[in-house]
Amino acid sequence: MELPDSSILTNIQVPGFTSPGEILFEKKYILTRSLENRLYTDEELMRLPEVPASHTHYKEWQIRKRSCRRLLRYLASENRDLEILEIGCGNGWLSHRLAELPGTEVTGLDINFTELQQAARVFSGDPNLHFIHGDIRSGILGDRRFDRIVFAASIQYFPYLKKIIHFALSQLKHGGEIHIMDTHFYRPGEVSIAKRRTAAYYSSLGYPEMADFYFHHCSSDLRSFHQQQLYNPMGIRSRLLGARDPFPWIRIKK
Repeated sequence: MELPDSSILTNIQVPGFTSPGEILFEKKYILTRSLENRLYTDEELMRLPEVPASHTHYKEWQIRKRSCRRLLRYLASENRDLEILEIGCGNGWLSHRLAELPGTEVTGLDINFTELQQAARVFSGDPNLHFIHGDIRSGILGDRRFDRIVFAASIQYFPYLKKIIHFALSQLKHGGEIHIMDTHFYRPGEVSIAKRRTAAYYSSLGYPEMADFYFHHCSSDLRSFHQQQLYNPMGIRSRLLGARDPFPWIRIKK
């Protein structure tokens, strides 16, 4: 795996050790992303979440644009400097948008080196935005602590929901918050059907083993945490307003 030229990409930290499992996951993940038309040019990445109406995933990006807008409004309303960590930042588009908030220091973390390297290149002009290649569960962040931790369309790649939330809580400052967005949560009776659907989907792409890296978390597993749905797609308010977005926005306080 080729490392970035450190004289050019000064905003990416590459610890130097990547496990065979991480390399295998990334290789297959990138292949499926390509088949799904989810890899973007540098120019396209700079404009995300804006995509043309003709794009294959236009409707999905409209959802993500609205969830991004909600999060930015929420964080801006706090009117304070924030250290933010995005776990599973991928190509860094959301981390870049978060870094546009005045007074923020943003770190994007991912084991997907290919997209992370693109993020570091495209957003190298953001002095308050940096990226780290690695897994939060490895202790890569050491004693660093953050005010806000964001999982946006990423927590489904962690096998044990409670464990990753507890780990993230340990990386928060006192009074910190976790924000989980753009991820579906299931009722216990829905999980087996969802697993079969996911397996069928990846089989149709020719990579059935990718289903082993995608996990279907239950909303009931969140009950032991100090959590609140800041956006509830099934709530009365959402229905009255004609909610178009299927994913909840969950805040967990330390």
